[in-house]
Amino acid sequence: MPFVFLLFVGSGCAALIYEIVWFQLLQLVIGSSSVSISVLLGTFMGGMCIGSLFLPRIISSKYHPLRVYAAIEFLIGILGLALLLGMPLIGNVYTAWAGSGLGSILLRGIIAGFCLLPPTILMGATLPAVARWVETSPKGVSWLGIFYGGNIAGAVIGSVLAGFYLLRVHDSAVATYWAAGLNFLVAAGGLSLAGLMPANPTIPSADDLKPAPGSWTIYVAIGLSGATALAAEVIWTRLLSLLFGATAYTFSLILAVFLVGLGIGSSLGAAMGRSLARPRVALGLCQLLLCAAIGWTAYMLTASLPYWPINPAILPSPWFALQLDLVRCLWAVLPPAILWGASFPLALASVASPGQDPARLVGGVYAANTLGAIIGSLLAGLLLVAWIGSQHAQQLLVIISLASGLLTLAWGVRDQKQMYGKAHWITDVGLVVAAGLTFFITRNIPMVPGNLIAYGRFMATRIGSGHVGQVIYQGEGMMASVAVTRAQNGVLFYHNAGKMQASTERRDMRLQRVLGHLTTLVSDPKSVVVIGCGAGVTAGAVSTDPVVENETIVEIEPLVPRVASKYFAEHNFDVLRNPKVNVQIDDGRHYVSTLRGKFDALTSDPLDPWVKGAAMLYTREFFENVKEHLNLGGTVTLWVELYESNAMAVKSQIGTFLEAFPNGIVFGNTANGVGYDIVLFGQVQPTKIDLGAIDAKLKNPAYAQVAQSLREIGINSVVDLFSTYACDATDLATWLKDAPINRDRNLRLQYLAGLALNLDQSGPIYSEMLACRRPPHDLFVGSEALKTAVLEGIQGAY
Repeated sequence: MPFVFLLFVGSGCAALIYEIVWFQLLQLVIGSSSVSISVLLGTFMGGMCIGSLFLPRIISSKYHPLRVYAAIEFLIGILGLALLLGMPLIGNVYTAWAGSGLGSILLRGIIAGFCLLPPTILMGATLPAVARWVETSPKGVSWLGIFYGGNIAGAVIGSVLAGFYLLRVHDSAVATYWAAGLNFLVAAGGLSLAGLMPANPTIPSADDLKPAPGSWTIYVAIGLSGATALAAEVIWTRLLSLLFGATAYTFSLILAVFLVGLGIGSSLGAAMGRSLARPRVALGLCQLLLCAAIGWTAYMLTASLPYWPINPAILPSPWFALQLDLVRCLWAVLPPAILWGASFPLALASVASPGQDPARLVGGVYAANTLGAIIGSLLAGLLLVAWIGSQHAQQLLVIISLASGLLTLAWGVRDQKQMYGKAHWITDVGLVVAAGLTFFITRNIPMVPGNLIAYGRFMATRIGSGHVGQVIYQGEGMMASVAVTRAQNGVLFYHNAGKMQASTERRDMRLQRVLGHLTTLVSDPKSVVVIGCGAGVTAGAVSTDPVVENETIVEIEPLVPRVASKYFAEHNFDVLRNPKVNVQIDDGRHYVSTLRGKFDALTSDPLDPWVKGAAMLYTREFFENVKEHLNLGGTVTLWVELYESNAMAVKSQIGTFLEAFPNGIVFGNTANGVGYDIVLFGQVQPTKIDLGAIDAKLKNPAYAQVAQSLREIGINSVVDLFSTYACDATDLATWLKDAPINRDRNLRLQYLAGLALNLDQSGPIYSEMLACRRPPHDLFVGSEALKTAVLEGIQGAY
């Protein structure tokens, strides 16, 4: 039995590596929107549900359970390798057929099902396959709970191994090889044990296959338990990502802590189930205790942890920040996770009886739990948070846990009354009291603080120093939580992912408008794609150009355009109501990949690259895809932050962009004379900037709004505009020699940037870049007077 436990550890480790890798690869193909993620999650868990439910009905019990298990593990490894190799072909098929609307959603589901269902069906079948090696006695069922715990222990190892090493240091291919190697190793171990240990299959009779009276309540309870567990994980991951920073490391850490709790709980539940005479009562009590545990976590995440006096900026190492985050995550999340983990083996013990087919027993309980998890995760991710908010969603989870507990215990009380003929009024009173306490807990679950949405991990520091603005809006959408604050001097700030992403401050307005105007003034585009709405200032700058006839704003969160339109219309030229502007709710990568036509220009101002998923908009493959959709003479501009970053992350962004656009140019944006952020400018052909033509545009009455927009940020002429020139690709060649190129298979940028989000090295990074600069004599054309003035402006600006 201990050796089988170790096999399940290896199996669980491989499964979690696969899950992380497959989600990453498939998001690159079908997108990172809430719909795409929900399709992926539903398909992954649906496959496991199918496998657990139908294996006992397909595979005869006459086969040695460990041989069946070994065959399943071997096939999972083969399918994992096949999926890695076939992903480019799958991506080509999808982009060739992808459209919009319901048809697109259906196609995403078909692609996800084609990729994920075969291996996940096999994953779901592993526990039922081995279950036939044990008896349905209390001791045997206890071992099933221990195997389940071993699987979760392996999953913890897999999530940490993938998130902190395999994908950070290597790539998805290497991670897949590790997972497949584990599958093959586990298969070999299963075959070896099968040769040493003969099987004594249990052939259940027809009567044994009939469910025990009242067992439906256990299946409903464990289904509700799965629903609350996954819904809570979705909600709490969003809240914790605000508190810790939404990096790839944060998501791996949260998943690992949640799984640790499940593993501890399943081990405890398995031990209890071996000796308890009435495991149903213990299961019901677990569900009732979950009411208090969910309330505990909700209180910690919204009313306690955000106010802990922690300043991440003073930590000397990012690994210290991760240690601190681990402790806080364990403190908040571990209690309910333990109770959810204990519920599974207790449910098994509640429905088990001698002579049953162990595979059908495990498969039924596992399928009910997984089905509930699918429903819970989809409801939380697509509906509850965006519709009623995190506070009310967590209140609903408490009520569902109460219903699960009352259903389980009430049926147990009914059995006692029938057996002993007694009222057991003490138990009845206890259930009423538990319900009353639960409603008290529900009413006291706090709201998500607006300052947490706005300032995230720096909330306590901001409050302590008095540097917080008035929160005039806060909202939770399907993909992100958004806030708008107003400072005492009237400056507006737009917040997303727990930090300020845009504002009406001079330095931010300067960046956003230069990003938009550089996109249109150099090449006269008629059609422009803007990735990322934010406060709408960049998109507004694009819309003021009279040559632009069609502008598409691609935004992943539906809440953002409404916020930008209501609070920033004065600063973004009311761009969201401009008739030549249309808004596409999608992630930028998916929109460009599935676009049938072409465009004249694209400007990208996405979330910070340390935000999980944002690095997909900075890969070499994405830039090549942009080039394929770019009309001749078109331009591409990209925002790159120097703050909350380090030199290697910045080199990765610039180096990857310049591999795709080797004629690229860097324009700088400084604050108080120090580098703050930059704009990358690229064209397929060598760039020539006609100073005279652009000067004439700015003096043309048709461009009056463009000229006024630039004057509002202190740029009064063509000389001022192009004095922001910093350097070009040739200048930076030596500096970028060690630049890690960000590719689809490694997403190296999100791991580099994820270790630097608490740093401020913008000044030194920009100084290093400027030290490489040579005068750009061949870049500008026009009168000698204008060229001389611009070159002098460049030298004098920094």
